[in-house]
Amino acid sequence: MRFRRFLAPAAAGAAMLTVGQAAYGDLLIDIDKSAQRMTVTRDGEKLYVWPVATGGIDYDTPNGKFRPFRMEIDHYSDEWDNAPMPYSIFFTETGNAIHGTYERRSLGHAVSHGCVRLSVQNAATLWKMVKQEKMANTTVLLHGTIPGGIPDSEAAPTAEDDPGYGAAPLDLRSHSERPPPP
Repeated sequence: MRFRRFLAPAAAGAAMLTVGQAAYGDLLIDIDKSAQRMTVTRDGEKLYVWPVATGGIDYDTPNGKFRPFRMEIDHYSDEWDNAPMPYSIFFTETGNAIHGTYERRSLGHAVSHGCVRLSVQNAATLWKMVKQEKMANTTVLLHGTIPGGIPDSEAAPTAEDDPGYGAAPLDLRSHSERPPPP
């Protein structure tokens, strides 16, 4: 009888802990530079599609698969005149981040210095999702090309794309000398 009295409150407490804990899912932040769009999915379910601004011609945002490693709610750029970067989610060691911008007219255009900009409201939503789901459960996937830039099939390979990266000489002709894409 005593055992039952102890077991019932213990089971109720365990149930409360389980209900109070968030279930973590896989969060995918898929950024298509060609379309200047970000699609956010959790466990395969599409939640948001937002316009973004990625890196311009001289500041291309790198393609690849990344894991966020640092988040700052109120960051300012050390490199670009103390520019505000609200709700920053850093995904490369060289400083590339997803963050909000107050220049909404830039969204949909490749004009940043390598970061992925989105509206402050959408950046806040994304920041909260990554915080909730945890950076370890979040993947940032970047693909496509700068609109008007070199297509992916002609772009220089990266170490992730090609295990023999750097073994063959790169085609250094300018974009205007390249044949048009098929």
